[in-house]
Parts: sequence; C-alpha cells; structure tokens
Amino acid sequence: MIEPEEFNAVNARHFGPRFPQVPKQKEEKFQSGTAAHRASEPKFEEKYFQQVLDHFNFNSHGDNTYQQRYLKQDQYWKKGYGPIFFYTGNEGDIWEFALNSGFISELASEYHALVIFAEHRYYGRSLPFGNSSFELPNIGLLTIEQALADYAVMITELKKQLGAPDCPVIVFGGSYGGMLSVYMRLKYPNIVTGALAASAPILSTAGLGDPKQFFHDVTADFENYSSDCANSVRNAFLQIEELAKRQEYQKIRDELSLCQAPSSDKDIHQLYGFLRNAFTLMAMLDYPYSVSFIKELPANPVKVACETMLNKTDLVKALRDTVGIVYNLTASVGSGKFTCYDIYTLYVECADPTGCGLGFDSLAWDYQACTEVDLCYESNGVTDMFTFLPFTEQDREKHCMEKWGVVPRPGWLKTQFWGDALTSATNIIFSNGDLDPWANGGVRKSLSPSLIAINIADGAHHLDLRGSNPADPDSVINARKMESKIIAEWVKKKETNVF
Repeated sequence: MIEPEEFNAVNARHFGPRFPQVPKQKEEKFQSGTAAHRASEPKFEEKYFQQVLDHFNFNSHGDNTYQQRYLKQDQYWKKGYGPIFFYTGNEGDIWEFALNSGFISELASEYHALVIFAEHRYYGRSLPFGNSSFELPNIGLLTIEQALADYAVMITELKKQLGAPDCPVIVFGGSYGGMLSVYMRLKYPNIVTGALAASAPILSTAGLGDPKQFFHDVTADFENYSSDCANSVRNAFLQIEELAKRQEYQKIRDELSLCQAPSSDKDIHQLYGFLRNAFTLMAMLDYPYSVSFIKELPANPVKVACETMLNKTDLVKALRDTVGIVYNLTASVGSGKFTCYDIYTLYVECADPTGCGLGFDSLAWDYQACTEVDLCYESNGVTDMFTFLPFTEQDREKHCMEKWGVVPRPGWLKTQFWGDALTSATNIIFSNGDLDPWANGGVRKSLSPSLIAINIADGAHHLDLRGSNPADPDSVINARKMESKIIAEWVKKKETNVF
C-alpha cells in the first residue's frame, strides 16, 4: 500500500490548451529516441464511433449522432481478459497525443492491455456539425459534461463489441486530458477503475490559487537556469515598454523583425502576448530531447533560450532571436522559415492567456475557456520577467460576450468536479513535473493512500506520458515505475473482485 505522503520521483531510487493545430505526422511516431525504439513503435488503427450528439436533452437533437474518431491498438491485448487503457483526448487532434504518449503503449505491452485514444468532441475530426461546428448555437454542445459522457458511452459500447465486459478500465490523460481523467474517475467510477492524470491543473482551472502563479513559474524555469537570463528578458521587456511610451514604433519593428510596425496600444498589447507566449511554450516543453509536439523545439529549450538571450548585448534583438526558437525566425537557432514576425497570425489572443493555438482547435478551446475552464492568469513584470498584462474575470467576461455571446461561469468546475475537496475519491495518480509551469495548479501532495501525488524533479509538461528515451532523467524513469506499480495494483484488485 502506498502511504499518503507526497512521493518525489527523484528520490524513488532509494525507496514515468491550448495547443496549436499542427499537421499529423503519422510517419514520425514518437519523434525521438533510438532507431531500434522507433522501429518497434506500436501501430494504431483509426476508427469512428457513432456517438450521441446530446446526452442530456432528449428534445434538442433527438436521436442524432456524430462520428467520433478514436485510435485502437490491440497488438498486446489478451482479448477479453487484459485491461483497457483509455486516453481521454484533449484539446487537439488525437493523433498528436497518441504519437506523443508512448508510455501507455509500453505499459500495454507489459500488462497485455487494449489501448484506446479517444478524440474530444469539437477537436481534430470529431466535429459534430462539420465546419459549422463553431457557429452559434452549434458550439453549445461543447461542454466537459458532454465530453465525459462521450467517453463513458464509448467505453461501455466498445467493451460489449469487443467481448470485454469485465475488463478493468484505466484512464490516462495529460494537461486538460489529465483533468478529464480525474473527472471520469469522479463521475463514472462504475466504468473507470483508476486514473493517471499527468500535469492536470485541476485546481487553478477551477479558480483556486493565485492568478500570478503561472507566469511566475514560467519565469522560475529561466531563473533556475540563470538569474542573468531572466533579468535579461525582464530588461528587454522594459526597453520595449520605453520605446512604446515614446511611440518609436518603427524602431520596435526593426529591432524585433516585425512584419509591420505597431501603431496603437492594441498592437503593443498583442506584441506582449506574442512574446510572452514563446517563453510559456519553451518552459512547458523543456524536454531533454528535441520534439515535434505542439511546436518543433530543440532539446532543453530553456537552456537554448538562455544561451541565445545572453549571446547579444542588444537585449531587444536577443529577445527577437530567442522567441524565434518557437516562431521559426531565420535569425534564431537553426534555419527558420520566416524572415519577420506577423504577430497577429502567429499568436491569437483568446480567453486563455497561455495561448489557444491556431485553427479550428483554437476556436473550440477559446469557447471552453469562455464557459467552464477558468484561466484568469496574468503577468505583472514584478513577480515574473514579462510585463503588466492583466486578465481578470471582467476581461474574460468582456471577451467572451463579444466573441461567443456567453458569460463565463466562475467556480463551476469547483462545484461540478469537487475543486480541492477530493479526499472521498479513490484510485487517482496526480503526476507533475517541477519544470512545468502548470504543476502548481495541480495536486502536489498525496491526499490518501489511493490519491497519490508523484512529483518529477526534472520533468516538463506530462513528460512521464511520453515514451522511454535514452535522455530521460532518472526522476521520470522512477516516476513511470511507480505509476506502473500502482496501476498493476488497481488492475489486480479489480480482476480479483470480478473473477
């Protein structure tokens, strides 16, 4: 039995949003690792499930359905007996998560499990109304409750179809998907045996905590590498602020290689968000190897960013090159494809100040951030290295009314999904990496013998869900071992009770 104190994976040896829409790269599964590892990558079969359109209003759409995409991997499954590992898809194309969550397939090979990656309604190709899905009132069926009901129905029906009525189901998810895994265990414990929630900010997205915490934690990643790095970023922002006050817009354009000079306070506000977003992504994805997940980034991007930032005496130009690591500017590390920044094309402001990404997926996430998911995070240039960019409930309400004609419901996640009052729940792992700015918005201390927090000292955003890699730090290797052990206990207990 795991004791109910905080488990720190770095010591285990003494004792594994808003995302931009990116093209599927099925031929580049698990983007890094040895050639032998890539050669043995699991194969997924893409399928579609006829899903109920509205689970809660029998009159609104009658018996209408939509085609919900899912991916199936059964090469390891002991049919009818092995467990089912079900990924609760989040805010993007399901292939992106399947191809970057290799730990689940590794576990499946060990425990003879069936793996299902389910796509979230209104994301990827699971569009209930096709390209009209994001029009009013069609988008009104995009709720967490509907998504969870989708997963509950899919699990129940697939178990019938596949002859697996008694197979235990373990749900997995990262980030928002991790939140959904927690919610599935809370709402459908009759269907779900246990949940691994990686980097799931279930507290901060319910309006609990300090709105300044997120960008403070982004800053901390760069400060931990070098205090000079964070100070240089801070001073670069201050220099841009001074140029903006003097309305030296052409100089801002030239120094930052913008495609167009700003001409208003609105443009300067957009510029600040664009610049800040690059550092957010590098902090989140500070993996020890290069990836093509969300963005193409080099290994240890925080380190690369700080080296770039400290390589020039002109801090504004250094900032330009540093954010180019994310935005693919020619002057940045490597050979970028852009010669200037179009700040309105590369970054879209939305109800999530950490970024909604681009394309249809960004519309869906913006709507969710306007309804149930509370993301009122802000920077201030004092507790973080950026500039004063507030995002209050009033700002959120104004944006959401103008964009979608809706008024957000602050506190709804706390009411609907328990907030921090979780002690009566069971069988949930909360894993968080210390390098991840989302971590302190989640559960960092174990709450009971079966509500277990695993903290990964050298881990970025749900690093433990990624496939094994020679560059993995010991902390994530030990975390995966602990997660595997706990899941094995859940499965064994469930199988014993059933059979």
